[in-house]
This record gives sequence, C-alpha cells and structure tokens, in this order.
Amino acid sequence: MFELSMNHIMKYMGTHLLFKELNVQIFSGESVGIVGPNGCGKSTLLKLIAGIEPLNVYIGSWSEGYDYGWIQKPKEATIAYLDQAPTYPENYDVEAVLRDAFSEVLEIEQTMRQLEKQMASLEGETLESALKKYAEKSAVYEAKEGYAIQEKMRKICVGLGFDDAFLKREFKSLSGGEQTRVVLGKILLDKPDVLLLDEPTNHLDTEAIEWLEAYLKTYPGILIVVSHDRYFLDQVVTKVIEIENLQAQAFKGNYSAYVTQKEEQVRIQYADFLEQKKKIKQMENQVKKLRDWAIRADNNKFFRRAASIQKKLEKMDRVQKPKLEREAMGLDLSTNSRTGRETIRLEDLTKSFDEKMIFKGAELLVAYGQRMALIGPNGSGKTTLLKLILGEILPDGGRVKLAETSKVAYLPQQIEFDTPSQTVLDYFREDLTISEGEARKALAQYLFFGERVFTTVSDLSGGEKVRLKLARLLYDEVNVLILDEPTNHLDIDSIEAMEEALETFKGTLFFVSHDRYFINAVKAQIVAVESQQLKVYLGDYDAYKATKKVISVEAETQKKDVKETDSQKSAPNQTRKASNKVNWVKIELIESDIAVCEANLQRIGEEMMKQASDYEALNKLNAEKETYQNELDLLLSKWLELQPK
Repeated sequence: MFELSMNHIMKYMGTHLLFKELNVQIFSGESVGIVGPNGCGKSTLLKLIAGIEPLNVYIGSWSEGYDYGWIQKPKEATIAYLDQAPTYPENYDVEAVLRDAFSEVLEIEQTMRQLEKQMASLEGETLESALKKYAEKSAVYEAKEGYAIQEKMRKICVGLGFDDAFLKREFKSLSGGEQTRVVLGKILLDKPDVLLLDEPTNHLDTEAIEWLEAYLKTYPGILIVVSHDRYFLDQVVTKVIEIENLQAQAFKGNYSAYVTQKEEQVRIQYADFLEQKKKIKQMENQVKKLRDWAIRADNNKFFRRAASIQKKLEKMDRVQKPKLEREAMGLDLSTNSRTGRETIRLEDLTKSFDEKMIFKGAELLVAYGQRMALIGPNGSGKTTLLKLILGEILPDGGRVKLAETSKVAYLPQQIEFDTPSQTVLDYFREDLTISEGEARKALAQYLFFGERVFTTVSDLSGGEKVRLKLARLLYDEVNVLILDEPTNHLDIDSIEAMEEALETFKGTLFFVSHDRYFINAVKAQIVAVESQQLKVYLGDYDAYKATKKVISVEAETQKKDVKETDSQKSAPNQTRKASNKVNWVKIELIESDIAVCEANLQRIGEEMMKQASDYEALNKLNAEKETYQNELDLLLSKWLELQPK
C-alpha cells in the first residue's frame, strides 16, 4: 500500500491565492471525489498531482506571492491525467491512439516477430542465443498480458461506444467531446497507479456513464475524480475531499454520506459558535463591570481581574460562524399563467437526416404540470426532438402540437450570443424597457453582482453563460420550460439552487439530461428514446432502472424458455426457479411504484388542504389525484396476481 500526500500547499494563480496550508492524504485503493464551488481549485489540484501545474517554491523560507509545500508520491507510481486538449501525430486514427496504451508491449511483440523471422535461417549457438532471447521476451510479453490486448481493447470500445467505423476516423477530425472520450479510453487501458479524471462524464451518454461506474468500482489503484455528477460520485467514490476557504477537508463515504456529515458538522459548528458568542458576551460584561467597580472603589485588584479576563478573551480561539446558506441562484420560477391540459402532443412523428432515421411513428403526450426527462444514447435524437417541439426544424411526417397559450423558455446545450462584445447588463436589458437598477436587481438573483454586470458576455465562463441565459429567458413569465442539458456547466451549489427553484415551478418541464441525480431531485418522469420511438416510464430515474432490470431478466428467461428438450424435462426445478426470480423482481418493482403513488397521493392531499380556496388549483390537483389513484389500483391488482399461490 502506498500513500499520496500534499503537505502545507500554498498555491498562487497570478496574484490570487488558491490554496493556503492545504493538506491531503490518499491511500492505495481509495476512490476520491473532489468537490467545491467553481474556481476553488479542483482542477488545479489534479494538475499539481499530475505534475502539469508546477509548485513555484521560493528557495529558502516562504515569502508571500510564492508557492510553498511539497507533494509526496512513490517514484515507481504511474500517474495519468485526463487531458482536455490532447495532441497526437497528424496521421493517428482513433485505434492508433488507443493502441498507444500498449506501446511497450507492442514493441516487445515486434521484437518477437523479428526474432521468429531470424530463427528460420539460424543454426547452432546463434540459434540457441536467439531462442533464449525469444523466451525472455515472451515471458515479459506474457507477464504484461500482451495476449489480452485485443480483449482489453474490445471491452473499452464496447463500454464507451466505439464501433469499427469510429476506430478508423482521424483523431484530429473528432469533436472536442469525442477526443476526450477517446483519451479516457486510452487512460483506462493504461491502468496507471494513480488515475486523475476531470469531469469524465461530461461527454458520455447515460449507458457509457454506467459502464464507466462499473469499471471504476473495481479499479485497483488510486482514483481521484472531479465531477459535478452527484449520482456518479455516489456510485464510485469512497471518500470526498471538499475544498473550501482555501483548504481541504476529507469525509468518509460517497457524496450522499458527505452531504449528511457536512450538514451535521455545520449544525455543531453553529451551536459552538452561539455558545462561544454567549460566553464572550458574559466575559465582556464582566470586564466592563470590574472596571466600573475599580474606578468607583479606587481598587487596583478589580483592574487586575479585568485585565486577566481581557487577556483570556484576546487569546481565545474564535469559532467561525459557518456559512448556513450557500451563495446560489435565487431563481423565481413561479407562474400565474397556464396552458391547456395537453401542453405538448406528438403524433406519428417521423424524422430522418440523409439516410439515418431518427424517429419513426413516435408518439408522446405531455400534460400541463408534468415533468419529463428525455434520455437516450448520444446521437439518438434528443436535441432534434427539442428542436421539433420548438418548431426550429420540421418533421418529415406526423404532427407536433404545442398548446396555444404556451409561453416557452428554451435553454440550448450550446450557449451563444449574437453580440459577444455586449456586457452582461446590456444583453439583459436588450428589448426590455426597464431601468438599470431593476436589471441589476434581477441579475443579482443569478449571482451577477457589482462590477460583474459590466463583463462582456464573451468573457463569461460556461456556468455564467447558462445563468445569464436563464436570467433573460425567465424574466418574462413562462409556463413551459424546455432545457437541453441544463446542469452541464453549473457547479453543484448552482445545480441544487436550480432544483430548489424548480420545486416552485407550476408549469410544464421537459428537458434532456444525463444528470441522474438532478432527474430524481426534480421528480421527473422518464421518456426514453428507444428504437426510433418514445417510451414513457413510471417514476423517476431509479424506478426506470428497476423497470429495465425486470425487462432484462425477462428477456434472459425467454431465451432459455424455448420448447422443452429432453434435458429440460429432466430438470423442471430450474425453469421454476428462473420464473420465481422474475416474479420477485417484478413484485419489488411494483412495490416501489406503489410507494411512489402513495407518496404522491399524500402530497396532493396536503396541497389540496393548502389550496382549499383556489378553485382552479383544486381542479388540477383533483385530476392529478385521480390519475395516481387509478395507477395505484392497477398496481395493487398486478401485485396480487404475482403473489405465490
């Protein structure tokens, strides 16, 4: 077991102090998630470990403005960092990049092939010498698993979705996201002792993310990952390091465990802060009284007592008041207007590009107030569907219908501005007749304070562009929100703020996302793109995964459940066991769905009591209640049917 440690790190970026006395310890076999707000130095931390970002340590004692500290790692340890801007020779295709991971083994293989050719014409001692050398190379080749290269390549390619055509594409011709995926594949093939991943899920679809999670769960070395994907962190990491106030603090467990521990820590710290504040107040009052008594009684004894207490006050280690509320977007997504019962309807929708069919006879109904998350593999047509709904492109066949009273806000995946030189304030006020003060007040809700409103839009970070676009879209009251990967460039605090804001949104929400934690948090129903169709699943992402598990088990059972052969007749218990396994999985899924329906019925009941005087709201809640009650009745019937006889 080896240890990787960062000790007393002071790190400057220009004149900005990024870390102050930062200490980190990570042991062999640990999977670590780095969390913290944008700009706190998460990526810099990875680059310091990788040696990409240097520590410019001043020779001698530390001096302000210079870096300080040291990083300890075993000399023999191999380290790999997911580079966001990799470079390879001009003629390299994807397969060549991946095979670079085996460069040492491939050199040995080449030497072996050369020796094989030479040995065909050698004799005597020369042949014996060549045979000995060949045996040595062969042993090293076997030890380095050279015979498993193709199997390793196949496993990575299947997991990350690289088909034969993709492997032959030139690396330089790929998009930034595709290049990152390829480099991730190469790094996984390298299997370094220390694996450093910076936002590895950014350019992966859900299927590839889940494959990566399964792969990393059994990773033998140290894994250190920076990610805003909380579901991914929950699945993969066993330790969380939070960067806050220029320092690092470690928490055991996954992301959810970290959140629980952090909340408890803040609660205790706030209680200690209040207790100390009370004690300080008492001591200050004592000092004041003693000094008053000393003056009135002309007694130096009281002065000495007061001075002694004052010294204790000055030497006291003060408990810092914890930050109880994070600085995050104060979004107001309330809406007074509504659409008709059917907000979005797709009928027999067909769309293709060139020879590729995207949708064929797809159907979908989104009712007012529903929340739906559209998921599917990359290239399956998710963004295309959003553009069809918005009327930006036309279907080849079928119909797309939006409710006439719809007021739609659309947030695209790629944020662009027509005038990059515009300031944040000018962009927001464009086409609006509002004062600068009103505009600045609205922008402050989206964390644009003070001089930041005069920054040009081209100089904004990815997350800031998302916030600015949202600010402008939602200034006008809307009743339909259509979002394409809304959490991609936001830090966790901002994502959680968006989740909280969406709780108050009464309109219709339809969005594309690979962020499974976000999907669950906003209680969205799943719409999956499957075989050019749109399939709706009951419940959130976790319920969807449970349903898919049942379907998978059923499919496996059906493959085995062919016409009985003589061997099957002699073993009827195996078929019965397989059938029972499917039934119990189904029962567990139905019980989960029943719990969802019951929770929704309870929520609706509480909401109806609150909205007792609002006739329109009661009508909507009653219709929603009827839907869930019907669904619950159906589920209970299915549950009874599946019980063992």
